[in-house]
Amino acid sequence: LMERKTHVKINRKQVMLAKLRKSCSCTPKKLKNFVMDFLPVLRWLPKYQCKEYIWGDVMSGLVIGIILVPQAIAYSLLAGLKPIYSLYTSFFANIIYFLMGTSRHVSVGIFSLISLMVGQVVDRELLLAGFDLNDDAPPALGDGSLQNDSQSNTTAFNLTIAGMNAECGKECYAIGIATALTFVAGVYQVLMGIFRLGFVSMYLSESVLDGFATGASLTILTAQVKYLIGIKIPRSQGHGMLVITWINIFRNISQANLCDVITSAICIVVLVTAKELGDRYKHKLKFPLPTELLVIVVATLVSHYGKLNEVYASSVSGAIPTGFIPPKVPHFNLMLRVAVDALPLAIVSFVFTVSLSEMCAKKYAYTIRANQEMFAVGFCNIIPSFFHSFATSAALAKTLVKTSTGCQTQVSGVISAMVVLLVLLFLAPLFYSLQKCVLACIIIVSLRGALRKFRDVPARYHVNKVDTLVWVVTMLASALISTEIGLLVGIVFSVLCIIVRTQRPRTALLGQIQDTNFYEDDLEYENLSSVPKVKIFRFEAPLYYANRNYFLKSLYRLTNLDPNLEAARRKKYEKKEKQHLKKGGDTTANGLGIGETTLQLVPKQIDFQALVVDCSSISFLDTTGVNTLKEILKDYKDLNISVLLACCNPSVIDSLKRGGYFGKDFGSMQEMLFYSIHNAVRFAKDQK
Repeated sequence: LMERKTHVKINRKQVMLAKLRKSCSCTPKKLKNFVMDFLPVLRWLPKYQCKEYIWGDVMSGLVIGIILVPQAIAYSLLAGLKPIYSLYTSFFANIIYFLMGTSRHVSVGIFSLISLMVGQVVDRELLLAGFDLNDDAPPALGDGSLQNDSQSNTTAFNLTIAGMNAECGKECYAIGIATALTFVAGVYQVLMGIFRLGFVSMYLSESVLDGFATGASLTILTAQVKYLIGIKIPRSQGHGMLVITWINIFRNISQANLCDVITSAICIVVLVTAKELGDRYKHKLKFPLPTELLVIVVATLVSHYGKLNEVYASSVSGAIPTGFIPPKVPHFNLMLRVAVDALPLAIVSFVFTVSLSEMCAKKYAYTIRANQEMFAVGFCNIIPSFFHSFATSAALAKTLVKTSTGCQTQVSGVISAMVVLLVLLFLAPLFYSLQKCVLACIIIVSLRGALRKFRDVPARYHVNKVDTLVWVVTMLASALISTEIGLLVGIVFSVLCIIVRTQRPRTALLGQIQDTNFYEDDLEYENLSSVPKVKIFRFEAPLYYANRNYFLKSLYRLTNLDPNLEAARRKKYEKKEKQHLKKGGDTTANGLGIGETTLQLVPKQIDFQALVVDCSSISFLDTTGVNTLKEILKDYKDLNISVLLACCNPSVIDSLKRGGYFGKDFGSMQEMLFYSIHNAVRFAKDQK
């Protein structure tokens, strides 16, 4: 046996106290490092290479800003809020991530999936408060204060703030819910960063995230169809929204607005054609075509001068105010209502941001700090929530555009924020006549990437069937039930798949590869030779309480011997023999002599004298696992069959020692434990 190193025992209490003293001490150097870590911009901005970086940052910032404006206005439909709030969100998120983010390339701002999750909570709370979810209800005053006229909707909601009652219209109550939800999600993210709970993201596998994104994309697509064809149906709420919405669409299809249908068809053809051409010739284009902006400008001009709203009753965006609404603290009583909804929002927002940040960091050879990313996205939610903004996240499409247009640092985010600011201060009213069906077209075309995942299903199935099943279950749950429950179902189902795979892992009897010291699965490989009088059993999973029975059943089945049944059969036979001998006679019940009885006790099917257990795939043992190995050791010993363990890792050996597998003094350890299968086989052959 190789000798184990002696590890010095660590006094955990002293270590914890030392860390606590170190973290609680405050020195000028430590304070400086804390500030520099909390605001990474202080580290990289003084080293900014202006001549080398500025052109790429300005170009990518302008392109993203141009893309951001129409997307922000469009995604306001998903969030159930006015376009001005989407513009606020895009502006503040870029500024804050510039100060706190560690990724140089990620584009943080409004994101379709996050907007959908916010919109579902807003719609639910509006409905519970008695508001009409009809988009064409008379608009509120738009100043974002609690002093909105109660005539802004058919009902008004009373809020008690600092002991004062104030009436709040539909628009102000909607943004109140959104800001409260955003604030709580940001607080969750900051707390997760403080307590270093970033490991939560590990439970969101690629299959779960892809399935969630695809299912949510189907929900987004469904929610936009009514704008595409210009029908007025109630916004569905609760579980099964997708199915209910499609039923309502087909029931009201006869009321479709011909003007909106024609406009939608033209816009989708133009947008899809431009996207396909852009993808095909992207290596020749220095920056992507601003197709969305061009479509919005042309559609707005046509709608305004053609008076599509007045003549054809086409639904338009309406007035978008300029400037900034005075900041306001999110309402605490609303936070309590949305505290549960904020948790999946916080996790999804963080996971998408960190995964995209890591992708960019790997591609461009730099490092990010996942914990700081959690702080950054958390404050991208907390601070803007005071300025009538809603939840944000990194967005894949804009991030890819950003990297392809020469982005070098987050200075490009500031340039994008300036473009949004220009719209906020001066250009927003120009979008009054923009048709909602045009915005819906922009949203639907932006879902191409997520919807194309359906084409990858055969390839995904070929690679891994279980991952494909996780993707399908998550996608269906997200689409047919709700996005939050779909995410939860995906996580639980993927964990269950792992548990099931460890409960019923692969098991095999091994044979020797000819002329070598190596052994492999007898059912998988040809020309393997069996070892006389030795059975080699492999179990490809940890041995713990959940798969104990499967381990024993597989072992008994493959070796064709259940030691418990064999022991019971022998006891029964011995009992019969004793009874017969008491009656007298030199022969047994089977007509054999007494001397031949011993031969009768040894069954013909036992064709081995040693069992070697290949533990190379057993990563750990729990108490049940140790007891299981002790049980088979005893049971096979009663049949004069030795059990030898091979290829155990140190943690398994330690578990066996603590469980008393090798006895009190470990004296027989050298005859029970081997560092290779071949050594165990040689030892078994040498036994009498």
